[in-house]
Amino acid sequence: MISYCTEDLKFEFKGKLFNNKWLRMVAESEIKKIGDIAIIFCSDNYILDVNMRYLQHDYFTDIITFDYCDGQRLSGDLFISIDSVRENAVLYGAEFEEELCRVMVHGLLHLIGYDDHTVEDQKVMRQKENYYLQCRKDMM
Repeated sequence: MISYCTEDLKFEFKGKLFNNKWLRMVAESEIKKIGDIAIIFCSDNYILDVNMRYLQHDYFTDIITFDYCDGQRLSGDLFISIDSVRENAVLYGAEFEEELCRVMVHGLLHLIGYDDHTVEDQKVMRQKENYYLQCRKDMM
């Protein structure tokens, strides 16, 4: 089950059912199943606190993924900074919704097992993001 909630800001994510269908398709394409995934929308300050408290990282980020996967079942918490997503959408010339979907699929790809520590890993992750964003458009 995929759940959506907010912390410390007012934000309403629309299209949850469609988004769930898309994320399930991504998981199934990678031979995985959706377990319990919480998508938590928050502010920059909230995600900074999570980053410092749990990862000892003193910097802002657009997403933090906590992995609770069990075998092929994907479970975890995806903390997404709406502030950073808005800033990145402007920076990269993307629509807010597209950037938000990119960040959500990025977090799901982490749960699937993809990493982005090296330049090559980042390239693979970006290719996967782009592919699944196109799949989302095709599903509409």
